[in-house]
Amino acid sequence: MISNFAKRLRELRLRYDLGQAQVAKMANVTKNAISTYENGTRQPSFETLIRLAVIYRVSTDYLLGVENDQSLDISGLTEDDVAAIKRLVEIMSEKNSSIQSGGSR
Repeated sequence: MISNFAKRLRELRLRYDLGQAQVAKMANVTKNAISTYENGTRQPSFETLIRLAVIYRVSTDYLLGVENDQSLDISGLTEDDVAAIKRLVEIMSEKNSSIQSGGSR
């Protein structure tokens, strides 16, 4: 589970195009601490784990590898925006189902 945490932490940081020093400042830890979390040689405190989840807008369960679902923060979006996102997810799910069943779209 720790290797999942380290991998996910690094992937999220890169996805957000952040450096370790930037994340460290936001999480109120040292750059070295972020490095050790990403290398899997050290684990964060509960407080730091929560801060990291907030920074990356994911659940602590996702960071820890307990669940694979990432939540999406839709606060600030209009109802039309949310509806468009839901429709896009439906279209992509249908496309993936078609591909997995051998069909083409």
